[in-house]
Amino acid sequence: MSIHVVFVCLGNICRSPAAQGILEYKVAQAGLSEHISVDSCGTAAFNIGKAPDPRSIQAAEKAGYDISQQIARQICDDDYHRSHYVIVMDRKNLSNVEAWAPADFNGEINLLLHYQSNGGNSQIPDPFYDDAEQFDHVIRTLENAIDALLSHIRQQHQL
Repeated sequence: MSIHVVFVCLGNICRSPAAQGILEYKVAQAGLSEHISVDSCGTAAFNIGKAPDPRSIQAAEKAGYDISQQIARQICDDDYHRSHYVIVMDRKNLSNVEAWAPADFNGEINLLLHYQSNGGNSQIPDPFYDDAEQFDHVIRTLENAIDALLSHIRQQHQL
């Protein structure tokens, strides 16, 4: 059984590619690569085809994750059709993701911090307009939340 997770933020160049890289690493470390696949995308189209923000690449690299080869793209119907989990960084993008979901989507759509804060409404702020230090903070926040998400997935799917 293959479980697919897609992370979503606005432009797919800061938060969601970092989340993808972190979860891919953690899945591989846990020996679950044959069971869990990971992707990322954005709700906006303005970064399609671009690499992640250099500050995000650098912050991820400092923490041991390589996201340099990812390419930004916009969410599409296929993401809903193949994903078990559509995981969003903030409430604004969550509203879009929920509104665009096909009627037959039966996966889980949630804020990433939902898994860490037991159903809370917390969100991961977009570091794009901040300095490079904020990207380091986002990586640490993502790591903790992704540990909780992976634990949830393992429990739900008995992995």
